[in-house]
Amino acid sequence: MDLSSFKGFFGGHRILVTGGAGFIGSWLCDALVELGAKVVCLDNLSSGRVDNIKHLLNSGRFEFVNADVSSWCAGEGFDVIVHGASIPSPEDYMSRPVETLLSNSIGLLKLLENARENGSILLYMSTSEVYGDAAIIPTPETYYGYVNPIGLRSCYDESKRFGEALCMAYFRQYNVDVRIARIFNSYGPRLDVNARYARVVPRFILQALRNEPITVHGDGRQTRSFTYITDTVAALVMMLAKDTVRGEVLNVGNPKETSILELAEKIIKLTGSSSKIVFTEPRPDDPRRRCPDIRRAKELIGWEPKVQLEEGLKYTIEWFRKCV
Repeated sequence: MDLSSFKGFFGGHRILVTGGAGFIGSWLCDALVELGAKVVCLDNLSSGRVDNIKHLLNSGRFEFVNADVSSWCAGEGFDVIVHGASIPSPEDYMSRPVETLLSNSIGLLKLLENARENGSILLYMSTSEVYGDAAIIPTPETYYGYVNPIGLRSCYDESKRFGEALCMAYFRQYNVDVRIARIFNSYGPRLDVNARYARVVPRFILQALRNEPITVHGDGRQTRSFTYITDTVAALVMMLAKDTVRGEVLNVGNPKETSILELAEKIIKLTGSSSKIVFTEPRPDDPRRRCPDIRRAKELIGWEPKVQLEEGLKYTIEWFRKCV
């Protein structure tokens, strides 16, 4: 998606991106630097990687700070703050629940105070996980969600729900310009190739490239919404640039539902793998269906995803071939 029309908005802006060395964060940093912004990337590298941002280090408009958002003191203001720092993988955040909760509570609180003091825009990267196992498909932003508050996944789900509530409290009480993106499953180059903690797309690709069994949790009939990374980033950029979403929550995801079994079969086909699909125990509190209603995103920012799943998987597989 061509974002060049937003150069006038971002040119010269000083923007903080927390989690900027991560998957989505690094792609967002790329886009913002390209649009003329001066970007400060804050990341403690617990899940982010310097390799994701090293090409930006000598750009003249990019600064990397190795720190934890929960303990970092900015000491300066920003025109725009994007809070994306969080542990993204279920296996990883379930093994580090405290850090996950702190990033979306204390870390976010510090950023909101900074935004309040400096009149900044703050974009909070939330998640479709706030919907839990949704009873309405496609799921609109008005759906409240059904989440187990003490389950193994709750550290992530509930921290994001709290983060959204904190953002809206600052919007209503202090008039801070907050915008919330509920991001559904994104995929593409730079996804973590660490097989142990990898999310479903990189895990399946790695297993297929190595001709290992494709491990599907549960029966594989559970569905997800897979959005190619350039589409996700386009939505975030547009949310920052358009005042129509001040104090709003938008779903950012592909409205086409894909089952996990179908995803595994597509990846086997596209890689030419001899892998077989093996079914394992389902994950606790794993939603059966996940699909967004994106009518609000179309209405307020004119966004919808452009990259089809098979096309995006081809790009992603090509990148993974170079990494393994």
